[in-house]
Amino acid sequence: MNPNSNLAYKAPLDPQAATVQRHKILVIGTGFSGLCMGVKLREMGEDDFVLLERADDVGGTWRDNTYPGCACDVPSHLYSFSFEQKPNWSRMYAPQPEIYAYLKGVATKYDLLKHIRFRANLVSARYDDARQLWSVEAEDGRVFEAEVLVSGMGGLSNPATPNIKGLDKFKGATFHSATWDHGYDLVGKRVAVIGSGASAIQFVPNIVSKVDHLYYFQRTPPWVVPKDDRPLTQREQADFKANPWRQRWERTKLYWTMELRFLAFKFKPEWMGLVAKVAKHKIRQAVKDPVLQKKLTPDYTPGCKRLLISNDYYPALARTNVDVITESIREVTPRGVVTSDGVERPVDAIILGTGFKVQDPIPPGTVFGKGGIDLAHVWKNGPEAYLGVAVAGFPNFFMLMGPNTGLGHNSMVFMIESQAHYIINAIKAMREHGIKAIDVKPAVQAQFIDKVQGELKDTVWNSGCKSWYLDDKGRNASLWPGFTFAYRLKTRQFNLSKYTATKA
Repeated sequence: MNPNSNLAYKAPLDPQAATVQRHKILVIGTGFSGLCMGVKLREMGEDDFVLLERADDVGGTWRDNTYPGCACDVPSHLYSFSFEQKPNWSRMYAPQPEIYAYLKGVATKYDLLKHIRFRANLVSARYDDARQLWSVEAEDGRVFEAEVLVSGMGGLSNPATPNIKGLDKFKGATFHSATWDHGYDLVGKRVAVIGSGASAIQFVPNIVSKVDHLYYFQRTPPWVVPKDDRPLTQREQADFKANPWRQRWERTKLYWTMELRFLAFKFKPEWMGLVAKVAKHKIRQAVKDPVLQKKLTPDYTPGCKRLLISNDYYPALARTNVDVITESIREVTPRGVVTSDGVERPVDAIILGTGFKVQDPIPPGTVFGKGGIDLAHVWKNGPEAYLGVAVAGFPNFFMLMGPNTGLGHNSMVFMIESQAHYIINAIKAMREHGIKAIDVKPAVQAQFIDKVQGELKDTVWNSGCKSWYLDDKGRNASLWPGFTFAYRLKTRQFNLSKYTATKA
């Protein structure tokens, strides 16, 4: 149980006591996506819906990720709901506890707690062709049925564990940054950190002064640029509260500043040379050892992998108790980590900063559409969805933060709100026209995917490096290839002609 949770769980845990619960709409998850969907459903006057949450509290990734230094890498005034602005963010980039508290506040303020079924870990979701209903089974035996199923699971819900020989045989402590072991004392320990992504650049500077020695196993260095972060003064917070228009203006400025960055990612990759100059200057400024400078300097275009922000990452790696290891890991022994050059480094703990299963957001054997087809089978060549929201062959099934709607330049909350708006309009259209089920036409989906993949070809994200944006075939099923306002225009209205409709 999350020690920070204060939400009481009231659903029965006895599988034998479980009965089928019938509702109009089921939403999976209570992170930004699920809560946004819940708020919008209540706005439209719908009260017969439930949100299924596998944990005992809301918050999604901001509940689960509690590692030292965890914070947002999008400015707080933008990384929040447009309908629930918070005037008193403590910093430009809010830390995890504050974002977590914000989401809990949203759940309470918009009266969503009565709709949430906690500890309802999804086992399977099956579409019943005959009854035109979705049947969802939870791990504890509870069964939920609904006409409409919305997935708000997102791509940052299941940690990715690297396939390293012997990792399971290690005798010391091993944990992923997404499941941080706060009971393990790092003081005076020899620690191996595997992975150099967005999580690692936050927690490494926060633990490096505690450990005896830190071995940082880096496969590919990230591009890291300065983080324009600072505390927001009491005066600023009071001003935003007294004058909400000023906060809206601040949010608007941040949005367009970040949106214009897309020009460099899409149309002017050469502009990324300026980013490289800034990052290289910061490396030289913090790191005096030329050998270490070389290890920390990427050889690919900035933005090809996620561009990271930090002010203390390079100084942390320059400390005398840190070794940056670029040789590949051959195996893990019961005592330590062995690299390709045969050197074994004894350690007391291994921390995995290896990200999430972004390319496998919905595990095989979980979601089954018409005729019992497994979504994982449909996606065997990569995830695909019309507008990142609807999948052909899966009637009345919608996704938030689905394929090709991730961002490398702006706030995902903006995209989530666009998608929730689209799904609400889809539900309204079904009711207005007496429709029982809608299923996006395969040709419509294929045309959309072809266009998206075509637009991604010349972006910096597809410029040749290996990143979590790409699957093992080099296909980008993660990112939206355009401006976010263009996506909002596409999702502003629901076009029923794009779907096959079945009357009630």
